[in-house]
Amino acid sequence: MNKYLGIDIGGTAVKMGIVDENGKLLVSGEAPVAFDHYETPILQTVLKESETFLKNNGLRADDLSGIGISATGQIDTKNGIVAGSGGNIRNWEGSNLKAAFTQKFHLPVTVINDANCVALGEKWTGSAKNAKDVIVLTIGTGLGGGIIVNNQILLGQSGFGGEIGHFSIHKQGLACTCNNKGCFEQYASMTALVKSVREYYETADPDYMCKHPINGKNIFESVRKGDEAIIRIVDAWIHDISAGIVSLVHIFNPELIIIGGGVSVQKELFIAKLREEVMKNIMPNFRRNLQLRAATLGNNAGMIGAVYYFIQNLGTAGKYTARQINLPPV
Repeated sequence: MNKYLGIDIGGTAVKMGIVDENGKLLVSGEAPVAFDHYETPILQTVLKESETFLKNNGLRADDLSGIGISATGQIDTKNGIVAGSGGNIRNWEGSNLKAAFTQKFHLPVTVINDANCVALGEKWTGSAKNAKDVIVLTIGTGLGGGIIVNNQILLGQSGFGGEIGHFSIHKQGLACTCNNKGCFEQYASMTALVKSVREYYETADPDYMCKHPINGKNIFESVRKGDEAIIRIVDAWIHDISAGIVSLVHIFNPELIIIGGGVSVQKELFIAKLREEVMKNIMPNFRRNLQLRAATLGNNAGMIGAVYYFIQNLGTAGKYTARQINLPPV
């Protein structure tokens, strides 16, 4: 049984796991990367933590067939370099992950954007396992995701494709960190929902925020209790998410839409409503056989997806091909 090191590098933590050739996560661990506000470069931290992770689990590099890395930012997948980070993380842009990990562990390495890895993970062992054409959205602090076309992740010419959060749904709308206006992320993220609810309470009930944190859990608890004002805010938010999804459906004609992020556990109050809104607004031919459902892999999707991408592109360090271990052909 071939084993791989899957690494998922985010802005606050790195997750590491050993994944087998069937997509099963055998063991995992996590470590912070922002402990000194990135004074220590993330790459340096992740190299050290990966070595410690293997040692703590009684493994050596020789026990592995390769390393698949999922990383935040705009990733040059061909060269394994962080080409952009939006200026949000110090000492990250320009990091050559592929070269650094190849040199340290003497193993083949692939690197791909973290949101695309979530899509790939769900494709391999999650909610999208049997689908060929899939759109995956991850709704959290920001809005990420990936697009799978005919079993392959859509990367574009440089590996930056599938930036779902940054197409405009309101061209004269809110300013975005990417310097565009009205980006999907500004309306469809949890940050956007929390902002709208906070603005409501600042006017309607300022004391509420002193007693209750404004977060997704509490917002949906208010919806569950029948708070009409919060229900209206959440419904408007769902409408905006639907608007973006409808546009994506009309462009890519997928068979499946997967919704990830913590909010995806709200099956009745969110997933069902979003499904209804999307189906109502897409053209009939695009509605045929289309499904929308929640993701299933949670925080493990990035590690599993990174390994899936590795196997799709490099096989198992030359021992097998993707076809021989029953994966979609490259």
